[in-house]
Amino acid sequence: MSAEGDVREASEKFYAALNRMGNGEKGAMSDAWSHGPTVTAMHPIGGRTTGWDAVRDSFDQVAGMAADAKIGLNDQFIQVLGDMAYELGVEHGEFKMAGHHVSLEHRVTNIYKREAGGWKLIHHHTDTSPGMLDVLSRLQPPSA
Repeated sequence: MSAEGDVREASEKFYAALNRMGNGEKGAMSDAWSHGPTVTAMHPIGGRTTGWDAVRDSFDQVAGMAADAKIGLNDQFIQVLGDMAYELGVEHGEFKMAGHHVSLEHRVTNIYKREAGGWKLIHHHTDTSPGMLDVLSRLQPPSA
């Protein structure tokens, strides 16, 4: 298989894990990600998370309140540069977050690194999701 095909396979593994996470499975991301201290995620709720432990915990927090996920990637574009690769596309789908329906349609950039176990995600960045932010604002206790 070509390097691009291998990255495409790593992407499919990530999106399968994202759907398992979106159906409540904590730890679903472990096999798709590199576990180093410099991995990063910029999630659709904003902010930046650095280091595998923090990235894993951020996905596990969502898993704790997520259900019924159906998330995919459209308009996929992959470029391989030696032992690094990036992927662009549009994430689309829906899931329930704390019982509230959320639709997704946002741009995404994923960066992969070739490691001993194959291609692993080292960075995931999406546009901010107004739907997810709306749900989170409803879950926040009112300010005094």
